[in-house]
Amino acid sequence: MPHTTPPQAAPHRPRPAVLVAGAIALAAATTVALLGNLSAAASSLFLTPVGAGTAQPAGEQLLDSAPLLDAPSGDQHRALGADGEVVDGVTDLNSEVPAVANLDGDLRDALRRAAIDADAEGVTFVINSGWRSPEYQDQLLDEAVAEYGSAEAAAAWVATADTSPHVRGDAVDVGHGDATAWLSTHGADYGLCQIYENEPWHYERRPEAVDHGCPAMYADPTHDPRMHQ
Repeated sequence: MPHTTPPQAAPHRPRPAVLVAGAIALAAATTVALLGNLSAAASSLFLTPVGAGTAQPAGEQLLDSAPLLDAPSGDQHRALGADGEVVDGVTDLNSEVPAVANLDGDLRDALRRAAIDADAEGVTFVINSGWRSPEYQDQLLDEAVAEYGSAEAAAAWVATADTSPHVRGDAVDVGHGDATAWLSTHGADYGLCQIYENEPWHYERRPEAVDHGCPAMYADPTHDPRMHQ
């Protein structure tokens, strides 16, 4: 019986549809992997807090490299009231404006209590001056000398930095007229007294006034023994 070689099967060729499906699956897998890597990178950049072993986010690096503004100096520093200057008056006795914040605590408390009662009667205290730095006090004295023509004449209005109660935080200048009128009548009840006849706005704390009334006023600061110490 003659030997007959069985016919070989034709090689299997992938159908075009199968090839297309495989390509799509491969592309999808690649896209998923890329998206996963991008998500991880984004998470690392924006969500990971800065700490040991982690890099700063790019936004923070930009902020860190930004130039710092210089602190104000000269007239700019004055504008912030750091030396005790009050430009427009202060009505909030809880204010952190240095002219108010640096007042003696007992004086500030007495002013607060008086201001609350005055406000109930429609009167508002405006603090035009309070604590002053020695430098600011010296400047005011120099301006007074220029205005009045001599140190002797200026002394009736402005004390030296060494003697001024403003520099110690022990005095306030109060406005307006209705407030000083209210204090002239009621100030003693809170231990607040006008000290100089020529300065109806200048008030200091005299705790004994609550029981005994305010002491007699000096004509002006040149008659105040404290100004000659």
